[in-house]
Amino acid sequence: MTSMDFEYAIKKDVRNNPIVREVDEARQRQLWRSMVIGMSLVVVLLFSAWQHFELLRHGYQIERMQQERAAEEEVNRHLRLEIETLRAPRRIEKIATEQLHLVAPSRDQAIVIERVTPTAPPEKSVVAAR
Repeated sequence: MTSMDFEYAIKKDVRNNPIVREVDEARQRQLWRSMVIGMSLVVVLLFSAWQHFELLRHGYQIERMQQERAAEEEVNRHLRLEIETLRAPRRIEKIATEQLHLVAPSRDQAIVIERVTPTAPPEKSVVAAR
């Protein structure tokens, strides 16, 4: 064994207690400036990501509402068709004669009432309104 082998085994006691580190003001300002810039970039990125995801969410919501509207229009069309079939004169006459046991009037018993539309008053006349 040589003296070189023991050099690593010996613990050297080095005391750094009397060393006082001073705060570097320029480095501290640079650190704060870079922190502010970094935080502002993070805020901008988060805001743009939020806008993007809100846009996507609204797009999906619009698509869902369009599908609901198409389904409601289909139901509306079906119900209008059903109303028209229920209003059919042949169907009403069939129900009246078969279920209600009504009879169709003869020609001399039927009275036709014509709807008369009132004529417009002359332009220079005064008409009382109710």
